[in-house]
Amino acid sequence: MKKSYAIEVDCANCANLMEDAANKTEGIKKAAVNFMTQKMLVEFEDGVDEKEVMKKCLKNCKKVEDDCNIEF
Repeated sequence: MKKSYAIEVDCANCANLMEDAANKTEGIKKAAVNFMTQKMLVEFEDGVDEKEVMKKCLKNCKKVEDDCNIEF
């Protein structure tokens, strides 16, 4: 399943770092962060709880940029 989320990110480099962090999150098959549109496209592994995975993803992204926000 793929979903799109609004994300707040300050610069293109941070967006790349947050994309890397998201892709390392358990339960995410593939993630892409677009700095220009302020969106994160996430493809989930089969059978996962999307909200729980996104909570972990946000935690990982906050390690890169502590003031980031993902609306889920």
